[in-house]
Amino acid sequence: MRIFDAHVHIYPDKIAEKASQHVGDFYNIPMSFDGRISTMIENSRKCGIERCLVHSVATTHDQVPKINDFIKASVDASDGMFVGFCTLHPTMSAKEVDEEVTRIIGLGLKGVKLHPDCQKFQIDEPAAMQMYEAIDGRVPILFHTGDKRYDYSNPDRMKAAAKRFPKQRMICAHLGGYSVWADAVRTLAGIDNLWFDESSSLDFITPEQAKEYILTYGAERVFFGTDYPMWDASEEVERFNRIDLTDSQREMILWTNINNFLGL
Repeated sequence: MRIFDAHVHIYPDKIAEKASQHVGDFYNIPMSFDGRISTMIENSRKCGIERCLVHSVATTHDQVPKINDFIKASVDASDGMFVGFCTLHPTMSAKEVDEEVTRIIGLGLKGVKLHPDCQKFQIDEPAAMQMYEAIDGRVPILFHTGDKRYDYSNPDRMKAAAKRFPKQRMICAHLGGYSVWADAVRTLAGIDNLWFDESSSLDFITPEQAKEYILTYGAERVFFGTDYPMWDASEEVERFNRIDLTDSQREMILWTNINNFLGL
């Protein structure tokens, strides 16, 4: 089956190894790869991944335009392999968010990636709500969601934001709640403007749990993702294939859902 990796972090070569190590330190998980784009492409192609949704995260306000220009350049250089999401930062004013979203749409980027735990904001705090209001549903938002160590991105906060902005399409990474999967499903299933990727989940839950969570959300709302540079893509595909899904459900999650979601 064709595969679209819907969760990939990329970095400029000169900082890639350091950035990858920083992610590993944040999660206390050894990184599988050095974070370089060339390494990611090689690893992806080994297991048949044809497309990747790429993004990076701004930890300061002034990084935003530089990172977004880097994502745009990377997409342009990928010969159609990459689809790009931009970054924003919660300290940006509503005017700045509006202008940057308008700019990234003009650049051909397809959405926004936010990481509340790294960017240190609560998904439903006023500054974040101001961001979503300024985005105004023009592009989807991919959130890192959940982590039992923090309160920034817990499923209750994700639910509050989704309910406040029902026309804003939102993707909840890590099956809705990294390290709090069961709580995420109880909280987020059935919300019409939420979709989910299963990155950084399958190494921690059983195939039976993965099937339960996917079917509770609805297989039509779930995307496959590797969370490069954290995991080996081939191993992630193998973990996914252990889940007892129908061929139709598998095809949706690996390819069809994200292509349709992004209008490709």
